[in-house]
Amino acid sequence: QVGEVEPAAKASAADAPADGSTDAANSGGSTFSRFFTLGSRHIWTGYDHLAFLLALLLPGGTLARLAGIVTAFTIAHSITLGLAALGILTLPVRPVEAAIAASVIVAALDALRPHAHDRRWLLTFAFGLIHGFGFAGVLREVGLPSDAVALPLLAFNLGVEVGQLVIVV
Repeated sequence: QVGEVEPAAKASAADAPADGSTDAANSGGSTFSRFFTLGSRHIWTGYDHLAFLLALLLPGGTLARLAGIVTAFTIAHSITLGLAALGILTLPVRPVEAAIAASVIVAALDALRPHAHDRRWLLTFAFGLIHGFGFAGVLREVGLPSDAVALPLLAFNLGVEVGQLVIVV
């Protein structure tokens, strides 16, 4: 399911002290590694994300072109993930999940009959904006530290990007 969190990540959030702080929140290195790992695992274990990514990459291209496509996705989801994590812009979960599912279908259809070949990065960017709201749900479930949002967001986004680039390469 979109936005679903692995049991290990849920356990980490459940073990957090009642005051909202976490050991990871008090240690920059631990926070970074925890959220980086969460981001990369979310890509590698999320079948919806793998299907989406593979559909985007099936039409092929140079390594630089394919890396640009996944980077467009990361930039876009970083924008909406940040807005949602900061409470500036949030959307209801069900429509977001439906839109993410639709994006997988549209990407797959476009892989079969390419219409956006020269603009695939733009299509990916648009879908990344939607996926960012889904990623925000993941971070809410694991307990994004309220006192230090920037480092976990950066680490999660970098984890997603590296996870995607490993698949590309």
